[in-house]
Amino acid sequence: MELAGEFECERPRLVRIAGRVLGDPVEAEDVVQQAWLRLARAEAAIDNLPGWLTTVVTRLCLDRLRAAVPQPHEPVDRAAAVPDPADEAVLADSVGEALSVVLDRLSPAERVAFVLHDSFSVDFPTIAGVLDCRPAAARKLASRARSKVSRPGPTDVQAEWFVVDAFLTASRSGEFSRLLELLAPDVVVAGDPVAVGIGTPALIEGRDAVAEFFDGAAASALPVFVHGRPGAAWFDRGVARVAFDFRVSGGRVSRIDFRAEPGALATIRRRRDGDPR
Repeated sequence: MELAGEFECERPRLVRIAGRVLGDPVEAEDVVQQAWLRLARAEAAIDNLPGWLTTVVTRLCLDRLRAAVPQPHEPVDRAAAVPDPADEAVLADSVGEALSVVLDRLSPAERVAFVLHDSFSVDFPTIAGVLDCRPAAARKLASRARSKVSRPGPTDVQAEWFVVDAFLTASRSGEFSRLLELLAPDVVVAGDPVAVGIGTPALIEGRDAVAEFFDGAAASALPVFVHGRPGAAWFDRGVARVAFDFRVSGGRVSRIDFRAEPGALATIRRRRDGDPR
């Protein structure tokens, strides 16, 4: 019974992972149930149950993706041994959902690498263990996937939401290295006169400086649309005071404008769960 209880504690997180990889909540539940059956039959002791379950669920998802869509041979570097992913898996809490309409552009391996790393902050050695490849190959898969979802097309806004959500999560969690990954080298942060008057910086330039400013910040920022684009805003007693207007290019944040002028704030619309992203 103790094992069943531990599994039930992990179930919501596992369903989120499977749902984002597969894009199908019914299949996600089925995969997680398969993971439970494997756990119940496991004979050896499992030192890191969350890591073990993450690996099993993700590999089951990968099998289903590969079975569902005929794929050309995916080049994977298998020459180097990698650490047991169950010993290294550390998952961040959930960020914004990775919409299947965006992920449909990706091969199964790209999809797994992209979702695990960009949505759950799983490290590349762990992803490499899931995909049976080198960490460098897993990094390339995620990079290639990021490039694909950022290409021009009808789902641009959804792809941008993914980047904005990941940035805000990294900011709140104080994940400095993750912020650096999500920022363009020449990123700029600027404030309009009203925003500067209430305390925002007038100008910050460069990836390191911007990451340092946002490291551990944005805890109270809520997701919004700014001029119809993905962004965030700081609210005081239900009233928007400062909008964070993001520009995303090539899968990375290239500019953030702090906007507090009334005309800009008038364009803000809170993002709800049912909104297209």
